Amino acid sequence: MAVTDEAIEKIKGMIVSGALRPGDRLPKESELAAELGLSRNSLREAVRALSLIRILDVRQGDGTYVTSLDPQLLLEALSFVVDFHRDDTVLEFLAVRRILEPAATAMAAARISEQQLNALTNQLDKLGEAPSVEELVACDLEFHRGIVQSSGNSVLCSLLDGLSGPTTRARIWRGLTQEDAVSRTLHEHRAILAALRDRDAEAARSWATVHIASVEQWLRSSL
Repeated sequence: MAVTDEAIEKIKGMIVSGALRPGDRLPKESELAAELGLSRNSLREAVRALSLIRILDVRQGDGTYVTSLDPQLLLEALSFVVDFHRDDTVLEFLAVRRILEPAATAMAAARISEQQLNALTNQLDKLGEAPSVEELVACDLEFHRGIVQSSGNSVLCSLLDGLSGPTTRARIWRGLTQEDAVSRTLHEHRAILAALRDRDAEAARSWATVHIASVEQWLRSSL
């Protein structure tokens, strides 16, 4: 194991064991290096790596702290990595989204508030019946984000947020090339919203599946 990897594993071990908890300040560099049997240089490299993935927070002039370890914070690294996807993996991202998002939509059916439902309705009303493709895709992202946030599962929300990037270009491409893509998307959004208003989890799940699968099916036939 590389020296830096060993340092990372040792700091990780302290956090997992509870020796370091969210919000805790790490001991001084010289003390921690001696405690873990590491060189100060390898410890420094490990801290830098762990700060990049939001495990540690290096505060200039104040020290290094364990972050909140909140799922949304930790999964920021996922969206960064996902941005490096190849075009030929977009179908795989859509397949993952088709598994996760309908489940989140079904969960939201029992939890979403009237205020949140009204906000989604206003969002669709404001968009109108003939939006541009760019306006529709931007609304699509916000619409589904609002629903997933209502599922009450922050991990699921962060995962889907991180996965949305690679499929955005595919949705724009579809909107520009498929004749009825805009009207179909608007219809599916209304159907999902109606199912949520009825507190019908299975209908909400089904419409969300249809919505994502239609993009997936179109892309598969276009490649």
